[in-house]
Amino acid sequence: MNRLIAESSPYLRQHAENPVDWFPWGEEALERARKLDKPILLSIGYSSCHWCHVMAKESFEDNDVARLMNEHFVNIKVDREERPDLDHIYQTAHVMLTGRHGGWPLTLFLSPDETPFFGGTYFPKEPAYGLPGFREMLPSIAAAYHDSRADIERQNDELKRALEASVQKRSDSSKALSLEPLHAALDSLENIFDPDFGGFGHAPKFPNPTMLELCLGHPSHEKLALFTLEKMKQGGIHDQLGGGFCRYSTDDTWNIPHFEKMLYDNGQLLSLYADAWALTGKPAFRDAAYGIAEWVMREMQSGAGGYHSSLDADSEHEEGKYYRWSVDECASLLTADEYQAARLHFGFDRPPNFEHFHHLYEARSTAEVSEIMARECSALLESAKKKLFRARDEREKPGRDEKILASWNALMIGGMAHASRIFGETAFLQSARRSASFIRENMWREGRLFASFKDHQAKHNAYLDDYAFLLDAQIELIQAGMEQGDIEFAKDLAEALLSLFEDKNEGGFYFTSHDHESLLFRQKPAEDGAMPSGNGVAAFALQRLGHILGEVRYIEAANRTLKLFLPAIANHPSVYCSLIRSLEEALRPPSIVALAGPDAEAWHASLSSRHLPGAILLSIPSGMRDLPQTLQKPQESRTSAWICRGFECLPPIHDLRQILSSL
Repeated sequence: MNRLIAESSPYLRQHAENPVDWFPWGEEALERARKLDKPILLSIGYSSCHWCHVMAKESFEDNDVARLMNEHFVNIKVDREERPDLDHIYQTAHVMLTGRHGGWPLTLFLSPDETPFFGGTYFPKEPAYGLPGFREMLPSIAAAYHDSRADIERQNDELKRALEASVQKRSDSSKALSLEPLHAALDSLENIFDPDFGGFGHAPKFPNPTMLELCLGHPSHEKLALFTLEKMKQGGIHDQLGGGFCRYSTDDTWNIPHFEKMLYDNGQLLSLYADAWALTGKPAFRDAAYGIAEWVMREMQSGAGGYHSSLDADSEHEEGKYYRWSVDECASLLTADEYQAARLHFGFDRPPNFEHFHHLYEARSTAEVSEIMARECSALLESAKKKLFRARDEREKPGRDEKILASWNALMIGGMAHASRIFGETAFLQSARRSASFIRENMWREGRLFASFKDHQAKHNAYLDDYAFLLDAQIELIQAGMEQGDIEFAKDLAEALLSLFEDKNEGGFYFTSHDHESLLFRQKPAEDGAMPSGNGVAAFALQRLGHILGEVRYIEAANRTLKLFLPAIANHPSVYCSLIRSLEEALRPPSIVALAGPDAEAWHASLSSRHLPGAILLSIPSGMRDLPQTLQKPQESRTSAWICRGFECLPPIHDLRQILSSL
């Protein structure tokens, strides 16, 4: 056992029996590198990553490779989910060093001052795929570190200057905000949209929830989002039996995924599918949303309430083995009629699509199957799916990373609360409340968040995403069903954001808090990735809470953030969709609808089932204490609605149809 056995991260513990002398990131490892004048081999990955497993099996479990690593380097292993601060920094440095996109596993070689001088992502043990062999690289890189020290130090200085220059500085604070970036982003998304299969760009194809959310909020482009969501639901990226979505598709058609299932993807997609149903009423969107929520409650929610992080891509050391089927196995489990319907629906009448097996996707719709079989097949298909699901459930399951991450939980809390409001589904709201309560009880202490929880221990100073995503989720909970203390906790999160992360001189928010450990450089991330930008969500949530409470400080902080990033947004609008969403609300403030009276809950349910992206719906419970002045409404014998937009409020409305007309 190496030092990683003492860590709580499942990913680090996966490497605890390697012959590599691994260190976790920390002063012990960094001081050792400085004292011995050895370069650092930094390996960053996560527990459900397929290629991380491959590199571990090929190299880190190999005694000869481990001997070279131990001889020439101080070896540090990092869980990117626990330490997104390190991952962000070194992914950015990797792009600058290599000119190529990063990914996982990330493999970098650092000078003892933590500056990387060489790196890549996955390296095979022996030369392959046009990549050098990891084993032969190690002594060469160590020799280069000692023999070419002056060149490496010059490169390190250039890299550090480039990293510092990448942090956005405000260029013209007098420039007025406008909707030009919104229109440019929508046009850009239309240009890269795949009209055949949906999504943006080509394989590997990711869901890109922030792009879909922006499109879904605009009638001129909602068809792009709806078509994509429909194609994804039909594809193999969607777990056709158990619900939920895999991380990305390896093909343009969404059929063969990279099989890990991540909490953060599914939290965002749950909100989108709920909105798509509210907009269209299509059962397929409702089914996808319910599938996500039921999968999360069944497989991802801990007994204590928090949501686990992810499911592995592999089981029994093979990627996707848990999800694949043979024709014979499927036929043996079903009646003749069920098999015939499943055969047509899932494409068993076509050639195998995944390593000589079938991975399920919707080859034909239920209506098409019914037409071919000349009978109604909905019940047959439902029965077949249940039998196949039960049989699959008996297989060896993919590993589950049981860390509780504040930011990822927040995305799922927001998704569950949002879907509960749209569908009127109390089970979803109860699930979201359990997770939120877990975070407040276990990961929130004296006005500060911790980022990660595992083995009864909260760890790591929380990051911008943790606070921003949780604030946004808290606003969703307030809309889904306000409870005592909700408003106060939202204010606590907002105040922490401003005091711990805001750059009060330039605007915007740093990824790490002002009292975080000193790292290679300090980022202000603004671009969206698989998750939305922390700055985009912080600005959006602060604006919304500012309008709810009438707190101008929150709105002004959001405005400073938007002004800081305006030049970057103008240059590449489609990668800043979460900031653009905030920009739009800055110029078109949301409508705050406060409902009170005997039918307030019924009115709230009626309004919530509609797609109203520019409205914040609040049902004020009778007798709630300590409400802010903006929400202190008279309790009358008749139901009333107070609608405010920006700094203008309408007279009370006493008719539900008039509310809809006003919105």
